[in-house]
Amino acid sequence: MLKCQQMNKMCEALEKCEKYQKFKVYCEKVLAMGNDSLEKTIAIAVALCLVCAVLVSFSAVALKSMQVHNKELDMKKNILDVAGLLEDGKDIDSAFKEKIEAKIVNLETGDYVEDMNVGEYDQRKAAKDPALSVAIPKDKDIAHIRIKAKYAKVFLVKESGEIKSIILPINGYGLWSTLYGFLSLDADGQTVQSINFYDQQETPGLGGEVVNPKWRELWKGKKVYAESDQPAAEKGLIESAEMGEPALSLIKGVVDNSKPGSQYQVDGLAGASLTSTGVTNLVRYWMSKEGFSPYLAKVRTVKGVKS
Repeated sequence: MLKCQQMNKMCEALEKCEKYQKFKVYCEKVLAMGNDSLEKTIAIAVALCLVCAVLVSFSAVALKSMQVHNKELDMKKNILDVAGLLEDGKDIDSAFKEKIEAKIVNLETGDYVEDMNVGEYDQRKAAKDPALSVAIPKDKDIAHIRIKAKYAKVFLVKESGEIKSIILPINGYGLWSTLYGFLSLDADGQTVQSINFYDQQETPGLGGEVVNPKWRELWKGKKVYAESDQPAAEKGLIESAEMGEPALSLIKGVVDNSKPGSQYQVDGLAGASLTSTGVTNLVRYWMSKEGFSPYLAKVRTVKGVKS
């Protein structure tokens, strides 16, 4: 009833509008013209463009909330996936709320930030905000992202109050695009559970194989930090790593698990050496002191972390 009244008031206001009356007269004049009239053709084309523009704008505004919800749902799905908790047929929102806890971390100190709204914080947007981001020195920017947010949103999987999985956001440049994904670690902050990339534009069938479940499975059980000084890996894509430094990397070819140091190696992507190097660099960057190393040093434990 209220909407009808508002519509009637709007119609009454239009009828009193002098410009609207002139517009009606012009419309009647145009419609009375012959179909071969240039003026009529142009007027109708302009009218169609305006109507289409209004419809597109209206759709974008009307569907914005749905688009935001779907984006959030897809992100939750990827987090559940990398945590090994994605179940077919189960409600994603419910599963996420039940099993995942989000926290904001100060990357410089490794401490949790309690005075920020974790639900509203968007790390990708924060990286574009001068107040919430910091430029990365060129000699340390091995992931080629130039600027990083000061705070990161991490995700914890807990059982009986103990952390079972630590899920960290990672990003870095490959061959054609910046890859965005998650790395899931055991509570020791050292052993990889899984990796996935939810946003990437690498070459399909080559660098795009970063989303291949078979390749992702190769990461399970690999170690992030060198437990002793590691020489440069044979056929490797990185330099040597000192004890306690990130050592995990992709290599050219297939990993020989019988050789020392294989626990830090993952098969490279065939025909995609630049994407492989990019993945190596982004993992090493985010696992370094520039990334999550200060945080992991505070939560690392073999048996789990009470919180």
